[in-house]
Amino acid sequence: MRATSILRTLLALQDTLVSGLEFTAESLIVDVKPTWHRARCGECRRKGPSEGGRTRSWRHLDLAGIKCVLRYRIRRVNCRHCGVKTEHVPWAESGSRFTEPFEAHTTYLAQCNDKTTVTRLMRIAWETVGKIIQRVVRRHRGEVDRLDGLRIIGVDELSYRRHHKYVTVVVDHETGEIIWAAEGKSAETLTQFFTLLGPERCAELEAVTIDMSAAYIKAVTEASPEATIIFDRFHVQRLASKAVDEVRRDEVREAEVDDKKALKKTRWALLKNPWNLTDFESRKLDQLQRTNQRIYRAYLLEEALAAVLDCRYIWLARSKLDEWLSWASRSRLRPFVKLARTIRQHREGILEYVRDRLNNGRVEGLNGKARTITRRSYGFHSAASLISMLFLCCGGIHAYPAHIYPFWTH
Repeated sequence: MRATSILRTLLALQDTLVSGLEFTAESLIVDVKPTWHRARCGECRRKGPSEGGRTRSWRHLDLAGIKCVLRYRIRRVNCRHCGVKTEHVPWAESGSRFTEPFEAHTTYLAQCNDKTTVTRLMRIAWETVGKIIQRVVRRHRGEVDRLDGLRIIGVDELSYRRHHKYVTVVVDHETGEIIWAAEGKSAETLTQFFTLLGPERCAELEAVTIDMSAAYIKAVTEASPEATIIFDRFHVQRLASKAVDEVRRDEVREAEVDDKKALKKTRWALLKNPWNLTDFESRKLDQLQRTNQRIYRAYLLEEALAAVLDCRYIWLARSKLDEWLSWASRSRLRPFVKLARTIRQHREGILEYVRDRLNNGRVEGLNGKARTITRRSYGFHSAASLISMLFLCCGGIHAYPAHIYPFWTH
């Protein structure tokens, strides 16, 4: 059996012939060419007249630990539809210097490993890994339109570069996958998504879960006024927890030295759920009830708001929320007076949570996964790299290692 025939089987590339090979100090260079004679356009893949080009190389998967490089004199095609374009080759995407099996294997490793492992194993730079991921994601996303059939979506922002820059992420609640992402967190950023969605598909949206961002509210109401806006329950409770902590800080700041000792180690007791309190924390709360009425009143307001959101009937939740707003407004606690004004402005969206029980928990969960990806990659310098990794790991893309079998047939 000839060496070129063996190499053709080992390379396992469709529509590819091996015409020669050469060993260098660092790699095995394999001369290849397409099985067809007439050159094809690199964009539309139509056949057309061609002229001489230049020699180009593509990295392929290593053979027995030896770096493998494919070499071919690529032609220029005078396509009547696209103009003068580089010839299409069957082993790589147009514009890429890596074969498709190499890119698939790199993508699989990047999906489940840190960057050091990927760069050392594949012997490429991390910046190159990012470009490969962008190409693979673009290829996968071109196969299926994930914006079709959307009914319930969640919108949230994700920070990167030490919370100085943001990416807006849209998640399908029914599939749990990221369907769109873009740099920024303004109304104009989210409007890009609705523009891509189009008026007909915007009209099919039934509900959108968001936090209380004025920019997101504006974008949703303008693009899809029929959709129900549901404010995230946990975002509302986080505002209440923040108000409790502000009251505690104010009291500690103004307390005498002896009173400050009594307020020590109360922070987490005030923020925890009652059923998660330790015996020590329960005693601390009992002590607060006797020694500091303002902090204890803030704690009761926080728990009362959580009870309102736990209601199963919309009419009961509406009544209880009105009572809570009246209590908070008269509480003489500045953070809770401010919180009452905020909740009153977003009252209907908060009550929609009680009706539909939808929240941004799925989106926040994906954000947690995204932060793990960011830490694993030691941060991202650009939004494009972060978005590509988000789609790769959270967008329903299933990457697999490039396994080749010895009796593969062309």
